[in-house]
Amino acid sequence: MCGFRSPPRLWGAWNRIAGTCAGGCARGHDVTLFAAGDSDWGGPVVPILPEHYDRSFPWYLWNGTPELTAHLDGAFAAVLPKLARGAFDVIHNNALHRFPPRFARRDRVAMVTSLHVPPFDVLHRAVAESAAPWSRFTVCSGPQLSAWWPGGDGSVASVVPNGIDPLDWPFQPRGNGEAVWMGRITPTKGAHLAAQAARQAGIPLTLYGTIEDRDYFETSLRPALGGIVRYGGHLVGRELAQAVGRASLLVFTPLWNEPFGLVAIEAMSCGLPVAATDMGAVCDVVGNAGCIATPNAGALADAMRRAINIPRHVPRARVMAQFTHARMLDAYEAQYTAARDGLSARLAYPAFPPHALRVTPEMPDQRTLA
Repeated sequence: MCGFRSPPRLWGAWNRIAGTCAGGCARGHDVTLFAAGDSDWGGPVVPILPEHYDRSFPWYLWNGTPELTAHLDGAFAAVLPKLARGAFDVIHNNALHRFPPRFARRDRVAMVTSLHVPPFDVLHRAVAESAAPWSRFTVCSGPQLSAWWPGGDGSVASVVPNGIDPLDWPFQPRGNGEAVWMGRITPTKGAHLAAQAARQAGIPLTLYGTIEDRDYFETSLRPALGGIVRYGGHLVGRELAQAVGRASLLVFTPLWNEPFGLVAIEAMSCGLPVAATDMGAVCDVVGNAGCIATPNAGALADAMRRAINIPRHVPRARVMAQFTHARMLDAYEAQYTAARDGLSARLAYPAFPPHALRVTPEMPDQRTLA
């Protein structure tokens, strides 16, 4: 279940949701996706909204406003009763909304909630109040687990690393001596830092990605282009994988606490070592397949010069051992089983926190999720 279009058009991490649905079908599961009505993952869709809410309420304009909150609250309040009718063995919740986990805890519905982003206040409270043997949570990295459960008390939370299909990112035995960068071109992704470091390192760099922030591109990145640094446009699918596979190094420059870093494992699958900034889960993902630097051009340039000499079989082996789509699905299936088992366990469990439920005057017999 997710509250947006699946697969989304720009954000690679959310495409993993569509991949999980397809992978579940391939393993014999009967999968129904609850999402925006314009989703096109290839299987049945129950619309939470007719189309992605961003069409009516663009996130950059409406985030945090009463209008968008009411729009999403109404959509989830309408769809959750359909999940309580017992037609599904388990719900895999990928929505960043407070209602689903509280609903699962309250109505004893087996649910696994995957938290793809760092904690934010409203959802953090809902997660803390909704844990139960049948209401479980996953995060994609160790730093994410610490961020969501800083006290280390996440007894129903597990790390399930993101995974890719290595066939989509095939191994190439040799590179061309150049570096690549890929991602959304926006300040938090640090493309300008990659360009600066490449010049200092003397390593040619091609940047690939959609220009999400035009002002940033024009003021911070375009002046850095030219000579050994160029912008290669927005490539997707096989074309992007081929371009990445020809290179010898990925420069990965998050300037925020990246929850995972999917582009790193995509490039590593092709055999590229990684030079990266030390932010979020980068160290957990890259491991022995790269060199980590503080987020400044000089340190990153040094990391580039060192990382490019790592044998290509090292990053590929790390992906095959830890970050395949099959391993991710194995872990999710284990979580589904645990949530189902939690329903049948004869456990005395604290009641749902009373402050998270309220009775509305218009519907005196209906409990609503705050």
